[in-house]
Amino acid sequence: MKNSIKVFFLFIGVSAFAQSPWTHEKGKFYTQLSYTTISNYNTLFGDPDFNTAGEISDNTIQFYGEYGFSDRTTLIVNLPLKLISINDFINPLVNCDSDCSQDFNTSALGNIEIGIKHNFYKKNWLLSGLLSLESNTSTYEAISGIRTGYDAFTITPLFIAGRSFGKTYVQSFIGANFRTNDYSSNFKIGGEVGKRISRRIWLIGFLDIVKSFKNGNIILPTENVFTGLYVNDQEYGAFGFKGIVEITDKFGVTIGLGGAFFGNNVARQAALNIGVYQKI
Repeated sequence: MKNSIKVFFLFIGVSAFAQSPWTHEKGKFYTQLSYTTISNYNTLFGDPDFNTAGEISDNTIQFYGEYGFSDRTTLIVNLPLKLISINDFINPLVNCDSDCSQDFNTSALGNIEIGIKHNFYKKNWLLSGLLSLESNTSTYEAISGIRTGYDAFTITPLFIAGRSFGKTYVQSFIGANFRTNDYSSNFKIGGEVGKRISRRIWLIGFLDIVKSFKNGNIILPTENVFTGLYVNDQEYGAFGFKGIVEITDKFGVTIGLGGAFFGNNVARQAALNIGVYQKI
C-alpha cells in the first residue's frame, strides 16, 4: 500500500507541485502530459464581478516530469504551452461607428517552472519542503491583451505534510509565491483527501486557496486588464474532484474538475483537466 501511495500523488495533474509530500525513488522518472481548459467565459470574479472584453478560452498543454535524485530528493520540471483565444474582442478604448469586434488566437509558452522537493521526516507522517522557480518565459500581445503567463520571476517555498491510512490519504500544504517586477506576492494554503474506491481507481477531493498580499503596484496595459489574463492581485478559493484510472502499473489516465467559491481577477468558470502518465 505504501508504494501505491508514493507514486499516486504524482498523477493528479497540474497541482502536483503544490500538494505532494512524497518524493520519487532514486534514479526513477515520472512523466505526465495533461490538457486543462477553462472555456468560453466572459465574466471574472471581482468586487463586483465584471465582464471581459470578449469571450475567452484559456487552454494549457502541459508536460510535467520528476526525477529521483535520491530517495528523499526529487527534481521537478513543468513546461506549459498556452493556447488562448478571444472571440468578439472589442477594445473599449477604441471608438467604432460599426462592428469592430475581432477574434484572436495565441499559442506560446507560459511560465516554465523548475523545482526541488526534499523529504525531511518519514515515519507515520511525511514532512517535506519544496522550492521552485518560475521563469519569465511568457508572451504578451498588445493588440489583444492576451498574456500567457506572469511578466515576472516567481519563487515558491512550500511546506507539505501527508499521511496514508490504508486505502485513504490526507495531505496539505502552506507557502507563498514571491514575484518580481512589482507584482504582488501571495499566500497559499490547501489540502486534499483521496481514497482508493476499487483496485485501479482513486477518487480525490481538494481545496486550494490563494490570497494576495497586495504589496505590488505593477501598471499593466489596459488591454491586458480587460482580459484579466495573469494580471496583478489574482486570488481564489478553489475546490473540486480528481480521479485516476491505473490502466497498468506504469501507465494511467487522470481527470479533474474544479471550480471556485470566491475569487478576484480570475475566470468565473470551471476548469477541466485530463492527462496521461508514464512511470519509468
